[in-house]
Amino acid sequence: MCPSPPPPAAGEVLIRVGASAVNNTDVNTRTGWYSKAVRGDTNSAAATGYDGGSDADGGWAGALHFPLIQGADCCGEIVAVGDGVAPSRVGQRVLVRPMYHPVRSDDPDALATFGSERDGAFAQFATIEAEQAIPVNSPLSDVELASFPCAFSTAEAMVQRANLGAERVLITGASGGVGSAAIQLAKRRGAHVTALTSPSKAEALRDLGANVTLSREDVLPAEAFDVVLDLVGGPRWPELLDTLKMNCPEFVGDHQLK
Repeated sequence: MCPSPPPPAAGEVLIRVGASAVNNTDVNTRTGWYSKAVRGDTNSAAATGYDGGSDADGGWAGALHFPLIQGADCCGEIVAVGDGVAPSRVGQRVLVRPMYHPVRSDDPDALATFGSERDGAFAQFATIEAEQAIPVNSPLSDVELASFPCAFSTAEAMVQRANLGAERVLITGASGGVGSAAIQLAKRRGAHVTALTSPSKAEALRDLGANVTLSREDVLPAEAFDVVLDLVGGPRWPELLDTLKMNCPEFVGDHQLK
């Protein structure tokens, strides 16, 4: 017999999970890679583990508490509401905001991640603060929509902070979840997209909308892009800065522009 679903607390909703993606954040949380004590790459845990170094702070916001149901990405239907939530929300199809500021926290820097600081979507039912359940009206399936929250919200935040428009943009790490989302979101804003990826994935990224693809080993063109969305970091960061156009009309540093 299946256990009863968890009742929503005041200010929360209960969601019947339609679909949940397996996101890198789920994998990284499971291995403890987010710990400040961990300095190796994400493959290290698979080979050697972290020897308990991540036990005290393996989650996004510190220590994890077990038992824990993971699942940061969620699409489903609200089937019950807690006190203070409008009953009309029952029946809404929703996506869950995967990372958010807890409503009841007085700490302005507090962060909670669905499936990390609280149980997530790898279950039949899940609860979440009502304002973190975002109504959606879409012809896409639950499985398709469940791929959106982590990847697309991260990419959209970058696109918005850069105020990207019909400009030339370079996207690194373009074949990953966030990178492929960034390609599609940039194209919706009329941008000309250059995607940095491996040759084996170039065709798939062009199918998503990339205008140009470059290999990770290619020399990057100087002063060619209005915006760079860098999802990788690392030793090529100074080279990425050199790919940006100089937009100051008179002076850039000590160099006068003709």
